[in-house]
Amino acid sequence: MTRERRRLLIICVIVLLAVLGWALVTAIKPALQRTIVITSGADNGIYRGFADRYAPLLKRAGIALDIRSSSGSVENYQRLANPDSEYQVGFIQSGTTSPQETDQLQTIAAVSYEPIWVFYRGDTVIDKLAQLRGKKVAVGVPGSGLLNVSQVLLGYSGVTRDNTTLVEMDASSAYQGLESGQLDAAFFIGRPDAPMQKTLLNSDLKLMNFAQAEALVQKFPSLSKVIYPRASTSIVKDLPREDVTLLAATALLVSKDTLHPALVYLLLDAAKTVHGGEDYFTPLGTFPNLNTEEFPLSDESTRYFKSGRPFLQRYLPFWLASLIERRFLILLPFMALLIGLLQALPRMVEARIKKRLVVWYREIKSLEDETWKSPQPTASQIAKWRDEIDDIDAHASEIRIPHRYFQDVYALKQAIGVVRDRISQVAAKVKA
Repeated sequence: MTRERRRLLIICVIVLLAVLGWALVTAIKPALQRTIVITSGADNGIYRGFADRYAPLLKRAGIALDIRSSSGSVENYQRLANPDSEYQVGFIQSGTTSPQETDQLQTIAAVSYEPIWVFYRGDTVIDKLAQLRGKKVAVGVPGSGLLNVSQVLLGYSGVTRDNTTLVEMDASSAYQGLESGQLDAAFFIGRPDAPMQKTLLNSDLKLMNFAQAEALVQKFPSLSKVIYPRASTSIVKDLPREDVTLLAATALLVSKDTLHPALVYLLLDAAKTVHGGEDYFTPLGTFPNLNTEEFPLSDESTRYFKSGRPFLQRYLPFWLASLIERRFLILLPFMALLIGLLQALPRMVEARIKKRLVVWYREIKSLEDETWKSPQPTASQIAKWRDEIDDIDAHASEIRIPHRYFQDVYALKQAIGVVRDRISQVAAKVKA
């Protein structure tokens, strides 16, 4: 091996080791960000309640949940659909948006039904939305999913702003408006155990039974028909006094598709803990699920519901599992390169040693050929041959190579002996 090639090999090895060192240093840094920014909805609302329950569960794995309030589902969607926003995860109510392929959002899971309640005043029983025509009705606040859904449902029944006074206000104001008589009816959304729903269900206000629920669900597939059972509010007072048919949207846990897979699995675990129980509308284990087509389903969610968490995350601490999973693909090519280099180095060393020996074999062969081509050599020529073979023998004795190559050295010495004998034979013939 020439000096230039040897220098090039050394430089390549140094560069490779430097790159591997950088990769290893990078690998021991945190595998991913330790904070998830979630857009949750209104303070004291159902989504904020979900987020507050997620936070301690994620904290156990070392992940902080940064909860940001919003006006509701529509604003949550707008925040997540903005690729430059800091928001990574949020709750979106089914049927409140028109997702685009360019949104780059994904559904982690459907997590809960959100029943839609219509409370009203008066002695007349209302079980069809068309009966609200001409009245004063609260329909939710701008940016909320309730506003969008209520207007769509009313529109199906011919109730519009042209023939009805539709007022945009929050739940608390709507309740006060009903109690004071300023409103005739109001739309609300939320679980029966939410503070506002408890207040409404225990008031003297009347709860609308959706007699046309089946037809409305056919026209608005993002909604579901659910039953609020008799006496669910109070068994003692037998409230309500009959089963009430309601419509329900579905709360979706949605994220940007750039969210790290390991964080998706953590959120799925949290959702399973928070939403996996039974309630008024669903049996145990109904939620979370993937029964939604609003946004593309996360690949991690599909795997999670099919076979559970990945192997490493089941048996290793989250930080270690995510470290291995995140860095494995980065380190794999370097490991392959290192293994290849380790396999190639012995062959390179062997080739270098063989090349050193080959040089002397060529000298020996050249010298032997010369003896055969000179049948009547002079005494000075024979003396020159002897000096050359002695010089080759001396250099062969100085070769420093690993023990496992000693047989090659002795083979060289044997070849030297053969040529030396040939020179002696030629010298004897000349003397004769």
